Amino acid sequence: MGDRWHVEVDRSVCIGSGMCVNHAPTTFHLDTARQSHPSEEDHDAAEQILTAAEGCPVEAITLTLAGSGEVVFPPEE
Repeated sequence: MGDRWHVEVDRSVCIGSGMCVNHAPTTFHLDTARQSHPSEEDHDAAEQILTAAEGCPVEAITLTLAGSGEVVFPPEE
């Protein structure tokens, strides 16, 4: 069984660019206020989810390993 990622969007930072939806449409959606939300809190680890997080222009997306909370993205400095 592969890794599962906990996906969070900081809606106080989200500008509604829709980049996350373009990269991972089954993982993210925009509400009527154009704020991003994950479709579920936990998802199977997938390249398109990481690409969506990396492509967010305001770094509003955080990915952690489900269960342990280890940060996947953004990388800790």
